Amino acid sequence: MLVTAKPYFSKILVANRGEIAIRVFRTCHESGIGTVAVYSEADRTAPHVSAAQQAYPIGPAPARQSYLVTENIIEAAQKSGAEAIHPGYGFLAENADFAEAVQDAGLTWIGPPPDSMRLLGDKTAARKVAAAHDVPIVPGTPEPVGDLAAAAAAGKEIGYPIILKAVAGGGGKGMRVVESPEELEGALKMARSEARSAFGDESVYVEKYLSHPRHVEIQVMADTHGNCVWLGERECSVQRRHQKIIEETPSPILTPELRREMGEAAVRLAEAASYSGAGTVEFLLEADRYYFLEVNTRLQVEHPVTEMVTGRDLVLDLLCVAAGLPLGYEQRDVQPQGSAIEVRIYAEDPDNNFFPSPGYIEYINAPSGPGIRHDCGIDVGSEVTLHYDPLIAKLVAWAPDRARAISRIRRALEEYQIIGVTTILPFLRELLSYEPFQSGAYDTNIVSQMVEERKRHIAGREISGPSGEGERYAFIAAVAAAIFHTSKSEGFITGRGVDTQSKGHTSRWVSEGRELRQWQE
Repeated sequence: MLVTAKPYFSKILVANRGEIAIRVFRTCHESGIGTVAVYSEADRTAPHVSAAQQAYPIGPAPARQSYLVTENIIEAAQKSGAEAIHPGYGFLAENADFAEAVQDAGLTWIGPPPDSMRLLGDKTAARKVAAAHDVPIVPGTPEPVGDLAAAAAAGKEIGYPIILKAVAGGGGKGMRVVESPEELEGALKMARSEARSAFGDESVYVEKYLSHPRHVEIQVMADTHGNCVWLGERECSVQRRHQKIIEETPSPILTPELRREMGEAAVRLAEAASYSGAGTVEFLLEADRYYFLEVNTRLQVEHPVTEMVTGRDLVLDLLCVAAGLPLGYEQRDVQPQGSAIEVRIYAEDPDNNFFPSPGYIEYINAPSGPGIRHDCGIDVGSEVTLHYDPLIAKLVAWAPDRARAISRIRRALEEYQIIGVTTILPFLRELLSYEPFQSGAYDTNIVSQMVEERKRHIAGREISGPSGEGERYAFIAAVAAAIFHTSKSEGFITGRGVDTQSKGHTSRWVSEGRELRQWQE
């Protein structure tokens, strides 16, 4: 029997934007629940606005004046008649004060209890809970460090390298790796400044820095009736700037015994915090030992891979839990099948340290086919702005095993085209062909390792133009964008080139080495 939250909610507001807002709206539409979007001035014509049945403006483009303004979001919910607010991820999703404000306004908060969010959202407090419930933790300070002297004392006791982490942090913000005492003062200033800017709290603590760990996380789901399950793991070691770009499940390194041990540890931690809703317990794994890292008290960006292998709709589970319903399934019912891989498509320039690439989307060709899922927050004409995170889409592939999942997502990436902004698509194509990823023998250094190898390779050969399928597509896309800007013609990408239509004839531009040959028909 299909469990639905419809009897409890007739309308929900999503306090977010982009692909996550559209993702939540889809489950609401399937469940017969009305949807409400909010948007800043920069997002007036964004796809998530048209994906909802109602939409309300909440302020200027900067997030601090719109998506981070509690009063504006609650006012929009009240005007629309929405009964509940789903926070998506990012912005206010892990803000306990926002959750309480939602409840104080007489609305339902679709997320964990505010007290649980405070307990687990505070990194040092969460470490204490983990240690008290036999969940291994990385050596570090039990409290935030008050000043440089305290940080220096901690560094000396723990041993370098160390990592400074924002107490209220997440997403790689407010983190600095410190290799030696001489680097500490500058790193501490930078970590505090970034933490204050991102979270309004400059507190940081010190941990031992593990040089070659795997980043493995466990998805948990709990209701308000005492039921808590874990839904497998996600391997999240492919990162740049401590932020993930590829996730997969199952992890190619976990044994069944270690998987179960980590899953049970995650459930113990969630139960200790009286948790309900979706949450992710993150671990670092090195030399067959795992260590608690942090808890993300929200739905994760990479939740689709879990959905693909378990068959669960995690958003629907969240709605049901918020409505007071039991989960309706137990741990023994969770039987993941096959393998799933997600790649995050960012508007970034990998050759410029993954710097954001703002601009307008002029063309997009998304792949499809069996086992392919595309969660996207853009369309032709959409603007990628520096005001928000440059994540524009997620591409997910499922297959019966890892080898076929890799082949499937590589095929899909070859079909994927975006023109108008620089993206990491060519980099992802290369990364998925990289031997350490293919073999599964990689850690959190895989991206920096590959970047360094690319630099050495380029420095050691004569630059003769694009080589390899990924670079050739990037070259074609760049030329196509230039053609569109100069000739104002209409165009489309084919398998081997760019077709443009202008003044009644068709020109075909085909990549050959560093040259483009033009065919006219």
